Amino acid sequence: MTSSPEIPEGMSPDARESWPSPELISSWLGDVDFDVEWRPGEVSGVHADDEEAVARARTFRDVLGSFASGVTVVTAVSGGEPVGMTCQSFSSVSLDPPLVLFIPAKTSRAWPLMQRAGRFCVNFLAHDQAELSNAMASRGNDKFAGVGWEPTSQTGSPLLHGALGYVDCAIHAVHEAGDHYVVIGRVLDLALHGPEQPLLFYRGKYATTD
Repeated sequence: MTSSPEIPEGMSPDARESWPSPELISSWLGDVDFDVEWRPGEVSGVHADDEEAVARARTFRDVLGSFASGVTVVTAVSGGEPVGMTCQSFSSVSLDPPLVLFIPAKTSRAWPLMQRAGRFCVNFLAHDQAELSNAMASRGNDKFAGVGWEPTSQTGSPLLHGALGYVDCAIHAVHEAGDHYVVIGRVLDLALHGPEQPLLFYRGKYATTD
């Protein structure tokens, strides 16, 4: 009998289905990485044995975390399904042409789907949407369960109910930047939806302007 080249000889073809998850394997092997939470839902691993690297990561997080920023959820529709990710790294780039950027981690599960869609919508969260931010920052597969949204008129990306405003974009360019990508979007439509206070992120916690 000839075995498939992908399956070692003697291994059951359905063995992969019973393999433990990477998280469970890590728990058995012990904590080899020190997790530095940089942004909502975004954790970078630094080898725990490298004390200098851990110290640098902590300093980087603490200093840059003192720069208060707004909180957004970037959304798209891929394969007929809504996808979204919480993103603190968002900025305007150019007025003519109108360009903005956001910066997803290379480990993001949502970004490859957005890249495939070729378009996205940046939703600016209001002060009472911290729970929504947490949901979109999670690794769950059904982030949109119970979330109210409607498709934008230009790209069809999810416009979240209750958001302060939005910027609807087509992907203009993508640049590799260390362990992240810099995604530049060409603005197709944008609007404000209310005078509510914004949701901010400051020193590892949610805040607002009050």
